[in-house]
Amino acid sequence: MAKKANTKKVEVEPQIETMEEVVTEFFEETVVAEPKTRERLKPKDEWEIKDRVYYLKGNKQPLSRSFKSSNIYWFDEEKGYERELKYCQNQKTCFVDEMKGDQRLEHIIFRSGSLFVPREQTVLQKLLSIYHPSKDKMFYEYKPSVLAADEIDVLEMQVDALVAARNIDIDMAEAIMRVEKGSEVSNLSSKELKRDLLVFARNNPKLFLELADDENVMLRNFGIKAVESGILRLSSDQRNFMWGSNGRKLMVIPFDEHPYTALAHWFKTDEGMEIYSNIEKRLNE
Repeated sequence: MAKKANTKKVEVEPQIETMEEVVTEFFEETVVAEPKTRERLKPKDEWEIKDRVYYLKGNKQPLSRSFKSSNIYWFDEEKGYERELKYCQNQKTCFVDEMKGDQRLEHIIFRSGSLFVPREQTVLQKLLSIYHPSKDKMFYEYKPSVLAADEIDVLEMQVDALVAARNIDIDMAEAIMRVEKGSEVSNLSSKELKRDLLVFARNNPKLFLELADDENVMLRNFGIKAVESGILRLSSDQRNFMWGSNGRKLMVIPFDEHPYTALAHWFKTDEGMEIYSNIEKRLNE
């Protein structure tokens, strides 16, 4: 009977790659692409191709008004020197140093206060809108969007002035309106005063808001009321304020200052505050 052969089992340990080896191998084989250099885009020509209208300033409307179309110069900041300008109908530029061939000079004439330049005549448009020395001095380009923005600013200022006028108390209203109407304010009823204040705010919003923010407007009004009531007196040469009763001098008005503005400033001094209290008592009697 045959004997079984003794077999010895041999175990082979599997070779396991460490994480470090795998990561190293990965980065060795991976090629990182360099970022592409981004090309800088050239700025586009912002000139808008459209019809344009130009008007003489001051609402002037003569039958005709001509402007120089040659022997004019514009300083080119990029080049650092003045460049001669000329309007020639047969050229594609208004710069003389860029012109080629014959130069057929054209006149620039406004008729009845305006000049319409069609979209095809960009050379003349650029000359009038950008380079001409009389631009915004003798004539201007009509720009509806700019005009609308200006009108919005005025309307918003009117709204601000009207809101402020509605909330102002009667004493402040009197002080502001005295600047506009003078001593006539003393004869107005409160309703008349409020109405005139709102009308003034609507028609002159900038001046109204300046007066409403002026910390001295009340003091100026106080001084005017003191003079109107005879408590104080302003000398005929407008150089001194005096007591109305005895002519005793109270203050000298600085040479370059408005009398009532100077009086308002003086009321803030120690001496002036005492006089202010004295006058206030007399006005309330």
